[in-house]
Amino acid sequence: MSILVVLEQTAGKWNRMSWETLVAGQQLAAELATDLHAAIPGSGIGALAAEAATKKCAKVYAVEHELLKDYTADAYTAAVEALIRATNPTLVLFPHSYQVRDFAPKLATRFSQVLISDVIAVRVEAGSPVFVRLLFQGKLNGDVRVVGGGPYFASLQAGSFRADSLEAGSAPVENFAPSLDAAAIRQKPEAPFRESARAVDLTTAEIIVSVGRGIKEKENIHVVEELAQALGAELAASRPICDAGWLPMERQVGSSGQTVAPKVYMAIGISGAIQHLVGMKGAKTIVAINKDANAPIFEVADYGIVGDLFEVVPALVEEVKKAKG
Repeated sequence: MSILVVLEQTAGKWNRMSWETLVAGQQLAAELATDLHAAIPGSGIGALAAEAATKKCAKVYAVEHELLKDYTADAYTAAVEALIRATNPTLVLFPHSYQVRDFAPKLATRFSQVLISDVIAVRVEAGSPVFVRLLFQGKLNGDVRVVGGGPYFASLQAGSFRADSLEAGSAPVENFAPSLDAAAIRQKPEAPFRESARAVDLTTAEIIVSVGRGIKEKENIHVVEELAQALGAELAASRPICDAGWLPMERQVGSSGQTVAPKVYMAIGISGAIQHLVGMKGAKTIVAINKDANAPIFEVADYGIVGDLFEVVPALVEEVKKAKG
């Protein structure tokens, strides 16, 4: 038994979710007492393979071919399929990226399997992995258990595992040259998918101050804005705030917004609906301020203040300013 993590890069730059997926692989490999391998498809990827080799795993495969220079579903499917058949892993993990959504279902089908997509957590029961997925827009969690022979395929949602938990190590790099036929590549490479330009990328923020319906009305947003400014944080919100137009949609955190994993996440006046929690549960430290002592947000918070945000937040702003001198 072994685990293979397929890392993603574009034009020599890592997709940040690659390291999160490798963390998942490291943790599963430790629990299952099995080997972990990493693979990087592409062309001219020697430096990337060397960097990946500094992480804890048994081996890094540099899946190198000129037809992999620009992404196409046909080429990536054929290349990763060849590697899987040569190495016979039991479990193959991917970051849940746009690229993976394109080719991984096709890849899984070649092994008469399905892709268990958008996984938010993995645990081990009776020596086998159990994958947790969100159902009905985050209203329910579903456990997916694998049966029969592998390999099994799964993609992991952004923020489900923390990249800063990645263990260092030293692994050998093995070059793997898949046999690809240019005539079998039906697609022509195009510019990679790009989301609409955002004024702010919350996924890179180290501190986020997020506001919910407890703010009551748009005119009160300035209360939490002052705290965000004092902390040097980005301002974010739950869905009702953005739906009401009180803050731009690009500042929404949750299942239908951005998925974030900052060092500190402050949830102010946010009850903690599951749709919001899935977008911020990867935060290293969660601070909640809510007047309802039974609000679900306190179940995931590291620090909680039960109180009126209109009293607590201004007091925090003053203390932060004093601390900064």
